[in-house]
Amino acid sequence: MKIIQLSYSDYIGGASIAANRIHYSLCKNNINSELWVNDSLYKRSYWKEPYDKVKKKLRRYITWPILKTIKTAIPIHHSISLLPSTWVKDINKSDADIVNLHWIQREMLSIKDISKIKKPIVWTLHDMWAFCGAEHYTNDNRWREGYNFNNRPSYESGLDLNKWTWDRKKKYWKNPMQIITPSSWLAKCVSESKLMFNWPVSIIANPINTDVFKPMDKKISLKKLNLPNNVPLLLFGAIGGVNDPRKGFSLLTKALKYLKNNIKFKNLEIVILGQSKPKSCLNLGFPIHYMGHINDDINLCLIYNSVDLIVIPSKQDNLPNMGVEAQACGAPVVAFNTGGLADIIEHKKTGYLAKAFDVKDLANGIIYVLDQNINKQLANNARERAIKKFSEKKISEDYSKIYEKILV
Repeated sequence: MKIIQLSYSDYIGGASIAANRIHYSLCKNNINSELWVNDSLYKRSYWKEPYDKVKKKLRRYITWPILKTIKTAIPIHHSISLLPSTWVKDINKSDADIVNLHWIQREMLSIKDISKIKKPIVWTLHDMWAFCGAEHYTNDNRWREGYNFNNRPSYESGLDLNKWTWDRKKKYWKNPMQIITPSSWLAKCVSESKLMFNWPVSIIANPINTDVFKPMDKKISLKKLNLPNNVPLLLFGAIGGVNDPRKGFSLLTKALKYLKNNIKFKNLEIVILGQSKPKSCLNLGFPIHYMGHINDDINLCLIYNSVDLIVIPSKQDNLPNMGVEAQACGAPVVAFNTGGLADIIEHKKTGYLAKAFDVKDLANGIIYVLDQNINKQLANNARERAIKKFSEKKISEDYSKIYEKILV
């Protein structure tokens, strides 16, 4: 059995990292898996011509003028997947038994291209794009109702790229594909969507190497990262740091206001991952340590082992890698009970799930973890649950069952 994993990248963003980890977990379980990408950190070479790599990476810029025709008051990433690609020809010529799609936007494949793939398709969703219009995440209900002229949200204007993109998906995707979602929330969205409600969907979490992401000596971690000892450290992290509104940093800042007057936590300090120190520093009422962008697992592991808790205040998220990584390192996570966070955190056992977007309850969660984890019970629970739920062996076996079922 040979599987092609198709992903735009093997390192840019959580979806690419997840695809890379799924690929390696399968290889470790003796499944013949190849990861094909447009943009590689690991020098993967699937490009046939000298300039093929450059051409594939530049494709994303061709459609930018079209993307500018939609106006929205809510910043949402859009992909129209319009340009035909040579990937389909390579896939169909290959000796692979199955192609497993991942995050394939930035014009890696067109919507029509996907319908031309002659191999059985498994599609691992890392956001909502597959059953939406051009949006990767959205709060409106068009994906449930169908994209009509009369249900466009009031915050949008200009060309209705979302309806146009959804209509093309409906036109070309006639045959249901096997969908895999890392979270129960996303699986529920698939089953409620107008486009994919009758498609087969299975829930398989993203894997984590629990031999790499593991508890370490906190004092050593703090020393290597030059972080202060004997003070509680709270970690927030996201690609782009504090600038992505979907990641909910503004909600965290409001929650921190409730902690300012709590004398027990007056020495709390904040660690921000995914952003370098800005020219104009944030004022959160607590000292801030900026860790910048970290691409290697060892330094990520050091960070998780240095802090007392991780806060993921996302408004919408699938199964954020940071939550899984932190739990594997024995770091409690505090988050809102929304999206796929409930698949990661067991309330008051491995962290705290606050009422959705209730900033006071988010503050209560921070206080709870700092109070309750003195004996490391939350940390120990988090580690045990991560091994049981997210280990590479378990996830690779779950994927193998799906592949085998398709090939019967």
